[in-house]
Order: sequence, then structure tokens, then C-alpha cells
Amino acid sequence: MNSYALTLVLKTDLDEKVRKELLESVTKKFEKIGKTDSAKASTVKEDLWGARDLAYPIKHQTKGWYAHYLFDADPQVAASLDKTLKIEEDILRYLLVRV
Repeated sequence: MNSYALTLVLKTDLDEKVRKELLESVTKKFEKIGKTDSAKASTVKEDLWGARDLAYPIKHQTKGWYAHYLFDADPQVAASLDKTLKIEEDILRYLLVRV
């Protein structure tokens, strides 16, 4: 099992309720993926950074809402999570790296 860091940049025009649901769904996704792939995943730390200015516009957005996660998972879980994050429309950017 490896340690991973995941940083998400969400659209700032999302409602608070929608943002919370999206962040909860992300954590549930890697926990769910870990259970179904006979691999393990567990959240170590969740850190919500809030709204910040972007260095450059992304999809016509100049601000982004940041969330950062540290978690332990098997490589299969990280690969599956990477695929699911690519199709999420409300995520402007994400970075998933092994720590």
C-alpha cells in the first residue's frame, strides 16, 4: 500500500451544498473503489483550503476552490480514482501523486 496526495481545484460558482456533496462523493469513490477491487484504501487527512486565485485562467475561471487529501491506497485504487476524476465536470484540475 502506498501513500498518495490528491489536490482538487473545483469551480467557485458551485453552491456550498453541491460542493460538499462533490467532496463527499470523491472520498466515497476511492473508499468504494478500494472495497470492490480487492484492494485497500483509507483516508488519512482531509484539508480544505477554500477559494484562491488561480495563476492563470482555467476554463474561463480565475478562482478555484481547493481541497487536499492524503490517503493510503493500493496502486489499482489510485489508477481507478484517476479515471473517475477525469470525467467529473465540476473539477477544474486535479493532481494525484504518490508521496
